[in-house]
Amino acid sequence: MYERSSVAELAESLRSELDRYPVGGKLPSSRALVERYRVSPVTVSRALAQLAAEGLVVTRPGAGAFRTRPRTAEPAPGDTSWQEVTLSAEGAGEVVPRSVDASGVLVCLNTPPTGVIGLNSGYLHPSLQPERAMAAALARAGRRPGAWGRPPTEGLPELRDWFAREIGGAVAAADVMVTAGGQSALTTALRALAPPGAPVLVESPTYPGLLAIARASGCRPVPVPVDADGVRPELLAAAFEATGARVFVCQPLFQNPTGAVLSAARRPEVLRIARAAGAFVVEDDYARALGHEDAGPPPATLAAEDADGVVVHVRSLTKVTSPSLRVGALAARGPVLDRLRAIQVVDTFFVPRPLQETALELVGAPAWPRHLRAVAAELRHRRDVLAGALRRDLPGLELVHLPSGGYQLWVRLGEGQDDAAFAAAALRAGVAVAPGRPFFCAEPPAAYVRMSFAGVSGPGELLEAVQRLRAAR
Repeated sequence: MYERSSVAELAESLRSELDRYPVGGKLPSSRALVERYRVSPVTVSRALAQLAAEGLVVTRPGAGAFRTRPRTAEPAPGDTSWQEVTLSAEGAGEVVPRSVDASGVLVCLNTPPTGVIGLNSGYLHPSLQPERAMAAALARAGRRPGAWGRPPTEGLPELRDWFAREIGGAVAAADVMVTAGGQSALTTALRALAPPGAPVLVESPTYPGLLAIARASGCRPVPVPVDADGVRPELLAAAFEATGARVFVCQPLFQNPTGAVLSAARRPEVLRIARAAGAFVVEDDYARALGHEDAGPPPATLAAEDADGVVVHVRSLTKVTSPSLRVGALAARGPVLDRLRAIQVVDTFFVPRPLQETALELVGAPAWPRHLRAVAAELRHRRDVLAGALRRDLPGLELVHLPSGGYQLWVRLGEGQDDAAFAAAALRAGVAVAPGRPFFCAEPPAAYVRMSFAGVSGPGELLEAVQRLRAAR
């Protein structure tokens, strides 16, 4: 495994020595560079690739690396200020302007600065990712016959069949499309089901990425409050009646950010209310593989209990594997499937076949169930460590709900506190948390922050993070 710092240092050394060679001149061989700088062959390869990307050298397989002709001066930048007028006028006639505020999403995607403990990540730390299993799956996938050919637009039949079995009920492989992760699937679903200007019912609070999708599509997100048992059916029915909405997006299992699970009593109620309103339920089942060790068997998907094609189901492998394994599924039954398929084809054509083949190899390997068990045990441990430390050292904060799945705690701040100010103070103390305001599409009832325990290196960092938060108060 190469170190990024070693790559950067070697690239800088080679960059400073390029003037020693004429244009077209050959640099020392990789073996010579390995011996001279005492680094691995992988580090040399990465450093040369970096210089090649900068246009300073060109590499020729079997021949080596050669210095290229220096680039000419960059042209003077043009004047792009005219775009401010054009973009501001663009939404003048729209019911809901399609300008996008991605700040809530970026909080969860940005890599914290060096020395900052990231409690804001939406993904597993590399130490929890099945890196060896994924590498082996990728190698096997690359050797499959036709692995680099064009896949069917709906996805590989074997992968669609696997997703259908995971979803359960009457869902068949023919009802499933493979997507480039869950975010892509949600985007396709909203574009298919809600025209610009239409209201879309969402849980409150909810995942900021969903609110960004809705607004980017020109839709108007309408909040429906969630409690410890999931969305409240009486408020869902009232929201459908008041708005005329035809779409409700929910996360029935380990809801983000609260961790709530839709109760057994409410599940049929949600389907009945949506069916009576002539509406679709988009089930974002993002965390099914993120149940904690003490969670017990998860409830069936809403799609498995749906007989009338009310549910459009979204599933992804990304959360439990790697941010870069962007493979998910979109499942639906009835005429809506044709519309979903058409939009996905127009937007993305298809998910690259090597990625689909890798996913298929991964979920079929003996290492897959072992990985799921290891993640379940570690997430439970980390949840308990973080929750215990918060209760012990920061008693002024309230844990709204101790989840049995997912990767985050939803924390209510004390009276008079501001989530943005809390997040800013935390960052100054060396801890990155997600402020709660972006999780609401209307005024929040109180100040919250979300703290993720999946993206750190281990429980020790969680304890250190709480100590830093305590010192910052």
